[in-house]
Amino acid sequence: MKIVIAGAGEVGTHLAKLMSQENQDIVLMDPNEERLSITNSSMEVLPMVGSPTCLQDLVEAGVKKTDLFIAVTPEETTNVTSCILAHKLGAHKTFARINNYEYLSPKYKEMFENMGVNFMIYPEMLAAQEIVTAIRHPWTRQYWELFGGALILLGVKVRANAKLVNKQLSELLSEQKLYHIVAIKRQNETIIPGGGDHIEAGDLLFFTTTKSHVEEVRKQAGKADPEVRKVIIMGGSRIALRASQYIPNNIRVKIIELDKEKSYRIAEKVPGNVLIINGDGRDTELLKQENIQDAQAFVALTENSSTNILACLAAKRMGVFKTIAKIENIDYIPLAESMDIGTVINKKLIAASHIYQFLLDADVSNVKCLTFANADVAELVARPNSRITRKAVKDLHLPKDMTLGGLIRNGEPMMINGNTQIQAYDHVVVFCLESAMSKLENYFN
Repeated sequence: MKIVIAGAGEVGTHLAKLMSQENQDIVLMDPNEERLSITNSSMEVLPMVGSPTCLQDLVEAGVKKTDLFIAVTPEETTNVTSCILAHKLGAHKTFARINNYEYLSPKYKEMFENMGVNFMIYPEMLAAQEIVTAIRHPWTRQYWELFGGALILLGVKVRANAKLVNKQLSELLSEQKLYHIVAIKRQNETIIPGGGDHIEAGDLLFFTTTKSHVEEVRKQAGKADPEVRKVIIMGGSRIALRASQYIPNNIRVKIIELDKEKSYRIAEKVPGNVLIINGDGRDTELLKQENIQDAQAFVALTENSSTNILACLAAKRMGVFKTIAKIENIDYIPLAESMDIGTVINKKLIAASHIYQFLLDADVSNVKCLTFANADVAELVARPNSRITRKAVKDLHLPKDMTLGGLIRNGEPMMINGNTQIQAYDHVVVFCLESAMSKLENYFN
């Protein structure tokens, strides 16, 4: 597959890195030569200095024979325009990163398709949805519904008081029908565990389970689950505005915004359960005045990653149970994890994971790049006579950097063990390190 990526920022570079493991023919173009210099020699990517809105540059990039043209520059107009031009020049499919929620309206979908923009992604909306999910499930680090909620993927940090700590996975086999531990993040290492691996205090565990057994996972992990009644958001960004509109009406929300004019503008758009406060969210006296001690969740959404991390640490010291930080600098994510920030929101990783699902040949309906682990989770359909269907799971000799988390068969969710035989058209959750993503197609197609 020939792919042209316009924009060598963090989204474009991260995508190029993911795709370079897939043996795709990738061109990464950007008008700024310095941005292209970060593509390292191990990445099989052709860097090209050029503007995605210049017809001559698009021709030189080879868009006439491109299967997928992806525009992920910071400028929405550049992305939409370049997709239209690429389509007119012969690109088979195009994908634009946008900043306008209105463009996603179903009534405009056909219009954009006719113009040549096949797919659009609005990272702020996706980030807002992740924030609301984190608020609904405050005891988890990460919570994803797979196959429309039939299976759940949970990321949970376990403390010394958890029932699971100091046990080998083989000791937990009686519980395997309820959940499956698909990965362990221990400090800077991600482990796809086997029966002989054990769980340590401080591990970040990733579970797959069904909705009916989520509560059992919480108990096993030794986590409290407070009812969230009050949320404080620092920073009146577009993500904050969108999140406040998604948060249930029975939860009181306060958004603290430093810019007075911006505060007035936001106040006109938020629902009735949201109060806008003009002030500095870093001011601990202001936070105390707004009764932060009564809040169950604190969300830091300023444009400064360091400010967001420090604000979350301050909120935790004031007794807030759940902290959520927007961290745009990917290098800061391990730092946030080590400081026990509850949930990290990174628009770039969210955008990359949603775009990446289009790039695999197998029937991937959803790919999620895990924020705290160098790993991906994918939903795949087993094709008839594919390698994955020929033997019981224990006899498939799956790579050590891959595990099967669960499946949906005829609409029914099932956990997977060694004796499970995958059948044609089963929908399977696969959890793998980045190194294994390219191997998926060999098993499922």
